[in-house]
Amino acid sequence: MTLPPALVTPISAAPLWLVERVARTIFAGVLRAHPDLFERLGEYRQMRYCFTPSDLPWNFLVVPATRTLNVSRKAQKPASDACIEGPLVLLLGLLEGRCDADALFFSRDLSVTGDMEAMLALRNALDDSAIDLPDELAALAGPLAPFVKGTARYIRKQALAGKAASWN
Repeated sequence: MTLPPALVTPISAAPLWLVERVARTIFAGVLRAHPDLFERLGEYRQMRYCFTPSDLPWNFLVVPATRTLNVSRKAQKPASDACIEGPLVLLLGLLEGRCDADALFFSRDLSVTGDMEAMLALRNALDDSAIDLPDELAALAGPLAPFVKGTARYIRKQALAGKAASWN
């Protein structure tokens, strides 16, 4: 599943600085809620992981050792040790452990390049983390938290319909 064009167009038009700010805010919230997220990576903590949504014009580069996230335009792909590309909905489903990464890889819904062992280590770390993005977004929404959480859960359910098969 990809994002509907009605969402892709306005999201893609957002300035890079705004996308990076929002992404970093969510990333920081996830790290606060899951401070040991990257501990299981061992030697792979030093790796640079690139996430490229195929339906959006950006790359997201995560370096666990420094707990940093950077965003770049797709045309300016950053140097990375491992990269995964696929629709944003599926990448977020993987983050939460709600999608079967192996099935998505073999069905070619996802493309993985670079150090496959590093990507598997990251997948295993995410598997154990129990990240729930609607909860993370709600934590940032102040008094609008119940609305944001409910809306995010509904969007996730609709977006992953037919693709969600937990690997746990």
